[in-house]
Amino acid sequence: MSTLKSIWDYPYTFWALLSLPAIPMIIGLTSGDPDAVENVLHPSGEFAARFMIITMMITPLMMLFRNSSWPRWMMKRRRHLGVAAFFYALAHTVFYLFDEGAVAFTGGEISKLYIWTGWLAFLIFVPLAITSTDEWVRKLGRNWKTLQKFVYAAAVLTLVHWAALHEWGGVGPALVHFMPLVLLEIYRIWSTQSRRRQRAAA
Repeated sequence: MSTLKSIWDYPYTFWALLSLPAIPMIIGLTSGDPDAVENVLHPSGEFAARFMIITMMITPLMMLFRNSSWPRWMMKRRRHLGVAAFFYALAHTVFYLFDEGAVAFTGGEISKLYIWTGWLAFLIFVPLAITSTDEWVRKLGRNWKTLQKFVYAAAVLTLVHWAALHEWGGVGPALVHFMPLVLLEIYRIWSTQSRRRQRAAA
C-alpha cells in the first residue's frame, strides 16, 4: 500500500496523467489524415481550458472541504496543472497557426471576437507559465501572487473565446465547463466576506 502511495505521490506520475489527453492528439497527427491538424485544434484548446479551470477551483475547494486531505493534495500540484494548461494552450495556438497559415495574421481574422480573445488569453498565460518555477516565486515574493491573479482575466477571455466559436455555438459547452468554477468563486467570495465580518464583530 505504501509503495502504491509513493508512486501516486511521485511528481512524474501526475505529469503522466496530465499528458494522457495528448496521446490521442499525437496519434491523430501521425495518422496521415489531411484534416489531422484541424481535428486536434479544438481538443487541445478544450483541455487547456479544463486544466485552467481545475487549477482555479482548488483554492475554493480547500475552503469548502477544510477537513479533507484531497484538496491539499491538489494544492501541492496546482502549479503542475497550470503549466499543463499553458502547454495545451500553446499546442492549440500552434495547431491554429498551422491550420490557418498566413490568414491567421490578417486583419479580418484577428478582428473576430473569438480570435482576439483567444490571443489575449494566451498572451496572459505566457508570463504566468514562465514564472511558475520555485526560483521565480522566490524572486518575485509577494508580487508573484499579484501576477497570478491575471489568470482571472485569462479565464474570462477563454470563456468568451470558447462561447463565441461558430457564431456563439460554443455557449453551451463553455458554460458547462465554467459554471462549476463560477459557483465555487461565488462561494469563496461569500466565505471570505463572512470571515471578515466575524472578525470585525469580534
